[in-house]
Amino acid sequence: MKELYALLKKFFGYTTFRPYQEEIIQTILSKRDALVLMPTGGGKSICFQLPAIYLPGTTLVVSPLIALMKDQVEGLVANGIPAAALNSNMREEDRQQVKQLCVQGKIKLLYVSPEGLMGELNWLFPRMTISLIAIDEAHCVSHWGHDFRPEYTQLAVLKEQFPTVPIVALTATADKITRQDIIDQLKLSDPQVFVSSFDRPNLSLTVRRGLTKKDKNAAILHFIRARKEQCGIVYCTKRDDTTAVADTLKLYGIDAVAYHAGMSPQQRDKAQSDFINDRTQVICATIAFGMGIDKSNVRWVIHYNTPGSIENYYQEIGRAGRDGLASDTLLFYSLADLIIRRRFAEESGQSEVNLEKLNHMQRYCEADICRRRILLSYFSEQREDDCGNCDVCRNPPERFDGTVLIQKALSAIARTNESIGMQMLIDILRASGRAELISRGYHLLKTYGAGRDLSYRMWREYIYQMLQLGYIEIDYASSNVLRITPSGRKVLYGETTARLAVYKEPEQTETTTKRGKKGDFKARPIRPKEASTIEETLFDSLRQLRKQLAEKENTRAYLIFSDAALQDMVDKKPLTLDEFAEIKGVGQIKQERYGKVFIALIRFVLKKE
Repeated sequence: MKELYALLKKFFGYTTFRPYQEEIIQTILSKRDALVLMPTGGGKSICFQLPAIYLPGTTLVVSPLIALMKDQVEGLVANGIPAAALNSNMREEDRQQVKQLCVQGKIKLLYVSPEGLMGELNWLFPRMTISLIAIDEAHCVSHWGHDFRPEYTQLAVLKEQFPTVPIVALTATADKITRQDIIDQLKLSDPQVFVSSFDRPNLSLTVRRGLTKKDKNAAILHFIRARKEQCGIVYCTKRDDTTAVADTLKLYGIDAVAYHAGMSPQQRDKAQSDFINDRTQVICATIAFGMGIDKSNVRWVIHYNTPGSIENYYQEIGRAGRDGLASDTLLFYSLADLIIRRRFAEESGQSEVNLEKLNHMQRYCEADICRRRILLSYFSEQREDDCGNCDVCRNPPERFDGTVLIQKALSAIARTNESIGMQMLIDILRASGRAELISRGYHLLKTYGAGRDLSYRMWREYIYQMLQLGYIEIDYASSNVLRITPSGRKVLYGETTARLAVYKEPEQTETTTKRGKKGDFKARPIRPKEASTIEETLFDSLRQLRKQLAEKENTRAYLIFSDAALQDMVDKKPLTLDEFAEIKGVGQIKQERYGKVFIALIRFVLKKE
């Protein structure tokens, strides 16, 4: 290790390692595979760059983005480390020169894309002495990951072709199921798994809900003006928004520039260079910007739109405060963003996974408990106390001692051998007579009916809080059943108490549309087609109501409810808001917005029949 410390100082300027770095490097040098999870700015790169310098031969680094490769190669070369990249933007003569240097053993780190790697697997790599393989952004290999890339699934061939070469897979964001999937997909051999703390206490966390475009722009201006001369990133979902926000900021004298894939490579390079070199204070960018950009003095990150997952959000806010100094984050959350994100998720190739990740993001934005505890719990890390550095902690809601309530839920989970999901848990607590519950014998449990004094919606809210506080977790690999965490067992067995935020019934909000004034929606008379069954009549009636609502709100009908949701209403015939909440595709917002009018129609049709 003495020699490694000398190399650390010589090439990187550090005299000590960060947490886990030394252990990871020792694992690699012992030729053992490893999976490394470290937050953005946590020092992942040194974990493979230092062994690359120390070991004879060349380290192969698989990286997903040309910009990321370029930034890391430039940083290594600036530190006197022979590094190069092979990518599709290079001239053929430059590619041949890099290959020749690799064969001669003159390159210590070679960066390639997954596609580029497959092209060199049979000619270049067998002619090189490969000492280590590092797979960066390893979550891309997993279908459960937030940025799945099919080309990454080909990387399993590396273990087959180089069985004696250690592989280290690295990522900043991966939940439990993604971690195991990375190990399986890459065929890692008994890897040592290192999970650094995901806590970034220097980052403040703030969510603002329901602002109009005009209000968002005003809030951004106020936010930036309060942080004079501090540089930051505004992330936008759409390209047009990056340009619009940048133009608005420039109108008010703030030096801002846009960055998105629709710009020419020269324009993007200039924007990135100006920001990295502090010639521009603010960059308004799509989410592709920032991967691998080692700019330590980003003091704040704003999300103009709601991210699609906790992983995306956590990775993007991690680009602020990499130097460990106090930095701020601000997220704008709106129903419109949620609808767009949900459509993207439904139309994706892995809709079930993406919808579940979006649900976690929604609950984070709507929560009334410490946001940092929610983030850490998502990555299976428990925090015993509130952070004091998020908007909820700064303006805490009314709380109560929820120990007994939580114990009831945890006891029901334990008595079913942790084999039930949220719906069944609530049914047990509220003494439901559902056939599936009875057939499993759950009506004989001691906890059956122990929570009948609380409504379905109240139990659902408190169970979400239990998830967010880290007392339970969802096992996605086992039919989404609930598992009790170590922190939850402490509450269950009375070793510690727990507090919950008081549940409050959502306020009924009025909506304004292009077709009408504020107020309740008054549907036109429903005239269902002649049908032989009540089910056909009801389905047609619901479809007419959905169409009217879509016309009134100037949106597409399937964004209100899918046909599958309407069919579920026909099958279940909900007559109360609690029953309506159990319909497929009905979240809290849709329940509050549409529940009463759909229930009224269902009652009318059933009564008429």
